[in-house]
Amino acid sequence: MKLTDPRRKKEIPRDGKKAGRDTLMGLCSILKHERTRLKVRHAFVMMLCAILLMSLSVGCGTGAEPVREGQTHILQDGFRNTNPAFAPPSLWERLIFLPLRTWTTTFHTRTADLPRVENDGSALKSNRTDATVTWVGHSTLLIQLDGVTILTDPQWSERASPVTFAGPKRLMPPGVSFEQLPTVDLVVISHDHYDHLDVDTVQRLARTHHPLFLVPLGLKAWFADIGITEVEEMDWWESRQARGLTVTCLPAQHFSGRSLWDRNRRLWSAWALAGGTKRVFFAGDTGYYPVFKEIGVRLGPFDLAAIPIGAYSPASMMKMTHITPEEALQVFADVQGQYFVAMHWGTFDMTDEAIEEPPLRLEAEANRLGLDPSRVWVLKHGETRGW
Repeated sequence: MKLTDPRRKKEIPRDGKKAGRDTLMGLCSILKHERTRLKVRHAFVMMLCAILLMSLSVGCGTGAEPVREGQTHILQDGFRNTNPAFAPPSLWERLIFLPLRTWTTTFHTRTADLPRVENDGSALKSNRTDATVTWVGHSTLLIQLDGVTILTDPQWSERASPVTFAGPKRLMPPGVSFEQLPTVDLVVISHDHYDHLDVDTVQRLARTHHPLFLVPLGLKAWFADIGITEVEEMDWWESRQARGLTVTCLPAQHFSGRSLWDRNRRLWSAWALAGGTKRVFFAGDTGYYPVFKEIGVRLGPFDLAAIPIGAYSPASMMKMTHITPEEALQVFADVQGQYFVAMHWGTFDMTDEAIEEPPLRLEAEANRLGLDPSRVWVLKHGETRGW
């Protein structure tokens, strides 16, 4: 009879069982880690919702007195809108809209396949004389005027958010890659919201292009905190010479804030840029109010007017701080524009209207008003036009 070592008989299955247990425990550990990661991610999203909710409920209205007579938008602790009819959305509207939108833009982002023009930047780099405008996306325009290259509200990041995993996600890539930009001389910023002021983008611009940043009151210190010092801040109706152009900071109806603690601590604005013979109006982000007629009287007519057409739904949340396509054409008339450039649409999933809806409504309203279609431009991402 063949004898078998009992120890050997036990060793083999014991080792097999141990290997199986180790594998199973390893898989359980991975799954546990993944569940923890997802829980943390969801917790951060919920925290972001809470911060957004609180920041939108803090400082929506104030009874503070202006710092100086005649400057009713400047308060001791920040800034405010001057339109007597301005009223923020109700707390209920904020409670309904913000969590749902944050959840949607993070986990159920819509997609878009909008027309695009390939732009390698070569024509922009070689241009020294012609006035041009290129839509990079959202409110980022590359404007060339009198040999000066200007960027408005530069945003090249994948999300318009304080975090990389949540918040409005980019639907379309930038119309011109950052690496293919011509030398940027001047940057104008309308306000501090994440879809208009992106930390990574402005830091990269400062490192590689060394432009002058022109910003509304209160933003110079923010730039200094991230290491950018070539910055000049301006008040509404203030003008100065910059790179040979006359640049004017103009009123807008909006709000500011990047966190729970800085609601309306920095001003928001529109901008006008005037060269030797041509003028540009950049509306930034704004609701409609009669100040645009005053801008047209004092600084118009404008050869080019870049005006937002998206982020208007639901109206109960957006009507005071954003404009519809129909209101955009009213702004165009008020400032006495020759050519209209649509912006602030089709790039980030920001609000509830269909992504393709804003230009359709714009075209319908332009037809109703009898405007020459050649004056109303809905540029493709990356498209450049002379003006």
